[in-house]
Amino acid sequence: MPTTHQAALETKHAVLDRRIAEEATRPLPDARTLAELKKQKLRLKEELSSL
Repeated sequence: MPTTHQAALETKHAVLDRRIAEEATRPLPDARTLAELKKQKLRLKEELSSL
């Protein structure tokens, strides 16, 4: 059963996933923004896997 903290991390991960998809589909995606969003998503994924 997921904890509240785990559920919050999963929600943040999903939001980042959507933001990455939105940025990637823009006519001129910002590579720096994409890289930062992906780093944030990876940090969340690592934290989730350690729970």
